[in-house]
Amino acid sequence: MSGFTAFSTAAARRLARGMRTIARITFTVAGATVILGATARVVDAQTEPSHKRGWEFIVNSGTVVPTGDQRDAIARGKLTAAQLSYVVHPALAITATVGWARSRDIARVDDPKLDVFTYDLGAEVRAPHQALGRGLTVRPFAGIGAGARSYNYRSLDVDATHNLAAYASAGGEVGVRRVRLRVEARDYVTGFKPLAGNGPAATRNDVAMMLGLRLSTR
Repeated sequence: MSGFTAFSTAAARRLARGMRTIARITFTVAGATVILGATARVVDAQTEPSHKRGWEFIVNSGTVVPTGDQRDAIARGKLTAAQLSYVVHPALAITATVGWARSRDIARVDDPKLDVFTYDLGAEVRAPHQALGRGLTVRPFAGIGAGARSYNYRSLDVDATHNLAAYASAGGEVGVRRVRLRVEARDYVTGFKPLAGNGPAATRNDVAMMLGLRLSTR
């Protein structure tokens, strides 16, 4: 009976973690959808009169923080991410992101170094610039997107694993004349295959936090 009780307890814990993950995904996607819709309505009413379509490029630094079950699989890692955006409207930009996080596989005894690559494409809804005085402006944004996530051991002869990924994001851009400071947080939901050996795939979560500087041409 003790073995059955232990099994039932473990199963209940796994079910509870799964329900929390599903709830988190649902609230994240729903919240991002509400933000995007509300922001779009505001921007439609406050469209900036002078706007030209164009490209924006920024290189961000930051960190990836595993959450939930992912904390038992990989370590928190430093992140470098390059973003290329095409601004199609003052309220909308299409953003492609390639990110590289330096992590470790903490599920193995030797904690081997692990490169985590993320590549995705998303839509970003932007509110109008709000002037704060003395050339200082702020502009919040929210976005959603999807792509892929790869895990590759840096020095072990093990094949990389590849998984689907989706995210919801929120952040803001603070401007001082032509200088822009961009802050963004992304909540990722990804697939996760065993990094080595066989086993069932799972759904995992992590949060990416990014900070970068760019010069605006307008």
